[in-house]
Amino acid sequence: MAEEPVYAPDQLKPGNRKWSRIGAVGTAVILLAMLFGNHEGNTENIWLIGTALLLIGWVLVDVVLRRNGLKPNDQ
Repeated sequence: MAEEPVYAPDQLKPGNRKWSRIGAVGTAVILLAMLFGNHEGNTENIWLIGTALLLIGWVLVDVVLRRNGLKPNDQ
């Protein structure tokens, strides 16, 4: 008997792509809103902007890959 990975039923169920995109964009907006907080220096600003750009970039790459057929639509 071959060793096969064991999956829970929830792991094989596809997630809701629309809500994950909304969540990523919403989180990026919240991070950018935090730029106007109570902090000094630019280190925090760099991390906030970088993380927001990373989230937006992830969403854009996902959209492009799915549109071009390089990523299946069921996941």
